[in-house]
Amino acid sequence: MASPQPRSLLSASLASASSLVLLQLFSRVFTFVLNQALVRLVSPQILGTAAIQFELLLSTILFLSREGVRNALLRSSTNQQDTSTSQKDVGKDILVSNISLLPVLLGIPITVASASLYLNTSSSSTSSQPHFRLSVVIYALAAFFELLSEPLYIRAQNELRFDIRVRAEGTAVALKTFTAFIMLVTLSSDWALVAFAVGQAVYGLALLLSFLRVYGRTARFWPKKAQITVHDNTKTQYFDDELLHLSAAMTGQSVVKHFLTEGDKFLVSRLSPLADQGGYAIASNYGSLVARIVFQPIEETSRVFFSKTLSVSSTPPPEAFQMASNILLTLLLLFTHLLLLLVTFAPPYLRLAVSMLLPPRYLTTSAPKILQTYVYYIPMMAFNGILEAFFASTATSADLRAQSRWMLVFSIGFVIAAVVLSQFLELGDAGLVWANIANLTLRAIYAWTFVKRFFLQREAGQIVSWTKAVPPLPVLVSFVLSAITTRWSESMYHNYPLSIRGQINHIAVGVACLAGCLTACFIFERKHMQQVFSVLRKA
Repeated sequence: MASPQPRSLLSASLASASSLVLLQLFSRVFTFVLNQALVRLVSPQILGTAAIQFELLLSTILFLSREGVRNALLRSSTNQQDTSTSQKDVGKDILVSNISLLPVLLGIPITVASASLYLNTSSSSTSSQPHFRLSVVIYALAAFFELLSEPLYIRAQNELRFDIRVRAEGTAVALKTFTAFIMLVTLSSDWALVAFAVGQAVYGLALLLSFLRVYGRTARFWPKKAQITVHDNTKTQYFDDELLHLSAAMTGQSVVKHFLTEGDKFLVSRLSPLADQGGYAIASNYGSLVARIVFQPIEETSRVFFSKTLSVSSTPPPEAFQMASNILLTLLLLFTHLLLLLVTFAPPYLRLAVSMLLPPRYLTTSAPKILQTYVYYIPMMAFNGILEAFFASTATSADLRAQSRWMLVFSIGFVIAAVVLSQFLELGDAGLVWANIANLTLRAIYAWTFVKRFFLQREAGQIVSWTKAVPPLPVLVSFVLSAITTRWSESMYHNYPLSIRGQINHIAVGVACLAGCLTACFIFERKHMQQVFSVLRKA
């Protein structure tokens, strides 16, 4: 079956990205407003348990059950909307569709094992909280609800019907946050953990029901036998062999990748007191707000675009390589600007923002120091996310095995760096974030090396260069001058809390410097921006 044309894929991917950004904007603003109330209703200990430990349990179950299968199936060329397929294609579609059911089948033992392990290894200070075990069981049930919707999610993604996901997740996020908020307001503090757990269960159930509303009549949750013909021999099987092996390779790799992705939470949950875990949770929620609103949708839609455009099972046309490199380098250039903005403006204004946003009882936790490190952590998440999205979309099984070996090296290095920085150098939880920054940097370098090799092997190495992801020199100079000016302004108004006049003056300096930087970007990068917009309009 022919692959979709690159431009139609780009158009669909752009529609997906914009929809997902709007979804994330709605969900994050909605949850941000309610979370501002939630953190004032619960103690740092409760927030640490729910937002660090329970969320880690949930992400572990979901990641190990579905991540490898999800990434492998993005490369599938099946289109379940096509009604003119042959009997051979129908059999192939059934085999591929069966693989989308693996997260449900894998999820049952993984959920039971993960929840049991967590219950048996939790510290006494954690497990002694009211209704702790009930909350863990509800979180495990919430994970299984979400896994039941995974085959339908994969189907919608492969059909490029991104609107289904946007509506489903938007509804689920709103119901989750509202449910937790209502329960926290109406029930006693003893039921706080249950409130977070029920909110998550409502999210999983709402997600499942939203997908069933669209695909309910054709949805199935058990593999179906298919007859396929190979070299004039007809045989019966359940799964497509190639995709099954790729799914297995990616699932095995996801174990190491999950530890690297969530390694800081693993260590925080084991090394830090519950109160500091709450501080870490609120800091990561504030710090990753931009990442979740913008980076996550871009990463997910880029993975779809690169998987379909540069499918390793077909021979992409030259236009596909040029378009893929343009998209990749434009995103990297965008993230370079983000790095410059954060490094220039965040440190001089962070103390002022923290004093205004954080509840007083969180100011004595690790939250303020962690937010300082997020200035550098957020851009590295962006660089690594898009580069690993390209890798996951185009890597062969041999590439995945090689990356897994390096991932193991990176994970060992991360643990050593985290322990040294947090314990021996006494940086505390901020040391874990610094270790994560180093880990993300190494992973991004590895992925960039793969990108260069990928295009060189296809005689297109000249179209990718790191210099295309760096702004012109005048733009860099404008950011350096702004960094100097804003830090001078901070030194002039260094006594906190600032008076209203001091706050206004300090902010005015920042606004003026930001305007200067944006003006420099417009003047010296206008031509490049026009080229990008021209490509987007043609899509």
